Amino acid sequence: MEPISSRPNIVLILVESWDGRVLGSLGDPALKRVTPNIDRLAKRGVLFTRSYTTHPICCPARANLWSGQYSFHCKSWGNHTGLEPGTPILPDVLVNEGGYILATGKKTGKGKTGEIGIGKHDYLSGGHTQQNRVTDWTCAANIQLPSYRQPKPIIIGSNVRKVHAGDWMKCAKAKKFLEKQAKRQEKGDEQPFFLYLSLDTPHPAFITSRHWLSKVDYDAVSIPPKDAEPIHPVFQYQRISKAWVHGLDPDSVKRTRAIYYAMIAEVDAVIGEVLDAIDKLGLSSNTRVIITADHGENDMEHDLFYKMNMYESSARVPMIIAGPGVQKGVRIDVPVMTVDLYPTILDMAGIAKDKAPNALDGQSLVPLLAGRPGWTRDHAFSMYTGTAANTSMFMLRAGQWKYIAYPGYEPQLFDLDADPGEVANLAGTRPDMVAQLDAKLRSVCDYPAVHAEWQAYCKASFRAYRDRLKGKTIPLFEYGAAKPRATYEDVMANTYKGWTPAHAKQLEDWLNS
Repeated sequence: MEPISSRPNIVLILVESWDGRVLGSLGDPALKRVTPNIDRLAKRGVLFTRSYTTHPICCPARANLWSGQYSFHCKSWGNHTGLEPGTPILPDVLVNEGGYILATGKKTGKGKTGEIGIGKHDYLSGGHTQQNRVTDWTCAANIQLPSYRQPKPIIIGSNVRKVHAGDWMKCAKAKKFLEKQAKRQEKGDEQPFFLYLSLDTPHPAFITSRHWLSKVDYDAVSIPPKDAEPIHPVFQYQRISKAWVHGLDPDSVKRTRAIYYAMIAEVDAVIGEVLDAIDKLGLSSNTRVIITADHGENDMEHDLFYKMNMYESSARVPMIIAGPGVQKGVRIDVPVMTVDLYPTILDMAGIAKDKAPNALDGQSLVPLLAGRPGWTRDHAFSMYTGTAANTSMFMLRAGQWKYIAYPGYEPQLFDLDADPGEVANLAGTRPDMVAQLDAKLRSVCDYPAVHAEWQAYCKASFRAYRDRLKGKTIPLFEYGAAKPRATYEDVMANTYKGWTPAHAKQLEDWLNS
């Protein structure tokens, strides 16, 4: 174990719903002025250009990050099912084995609230709406009805800067924490700190002001290509479930995409204030900064919003790491994953991997960051189970290829070099690559067995939920519903718009299958 004096401070900024391709430095002309602070950090460190979430929805993505495990190992199946309270996680190891100070002032992340830093935590079981948990459990019943209600995208008719005030408040807390740590370390106290800052923007709803929209080159905002027909049945289902009603014409799509980019411009400015504070407080020489996201955002690609699939817009995330010992201005196109951050942070902190309370699925990025040998993996893996999908999804990215298996449905295969928009499924014309990548995927994850385990979990969870509601009522204030007390039928009617007895029978048939 490294002595405390040699351990760096570590700042981890986790952003909500950031498509990893939406960076000015990657060359999109619409984004030239959108991410100046992230681009500045990338010049001082390493930018990973093929980085992926391991589960593109909030709670499982974060459960994977903090446990260091894929969802099929840590059993985080959806937004309602993450880690159980009290599960040892990465911040616990940093405190107990590395002497790190957390931004909460608490010694561990084991409290009931799961607090481990500043901002959203969302890695524990039991959260999210009734609608979210019910669709998590019943989506595989293939009930093709709308479940989501997304507000119309809004441009505030003013130049207000702090549109998403909550993130600016978190920024202020982070700067105050950094000031306190800088004063402590100036006095000779060498105990390192771990600042986890979680930001909610640019998670929908899509809303911005003219101030941030002015950072986007509106004329250069691209319209995504349309998917080749026929539409894959999983995405027919997603389109119905997500129920976008605010226009798919080019003008509406362009406006929504521009608003999303403007939201990223705002969160980039929030991050910029934190980066400036690190510099001004003299912390840069012993602080490593990591910026990534829990997942991406479809932002009208494939006629979809939110995440919940394996398209680049949803599964790819930014990953920038800078600080002492990290190469400067380097781009790396090796496929990496958010689950790699757990062993990376342990490595940075000089803590042996075997100090983790469980086996880790990721690999330390430190060899890549330092530009030395030691990296051995040639692929990235991700999976999806949960709301708005009528089956599970399992993805492997290797070289130019992306392969996605959908139990019960045909797979997808994309050549991302030739088809970055992922509109031409080559699975039917390249059986050789399908066989090769499917075998590699199965070596990472026995996905038919995982799918069966997830199905059993869903059925058991929904039956237990329904039994608890028999003859009872619960509060229901979500997605436009305003019932002080709601019955089981109220919940189902609010979850699936257009719910009928025929759908109830379809659900029952699936439960008994």
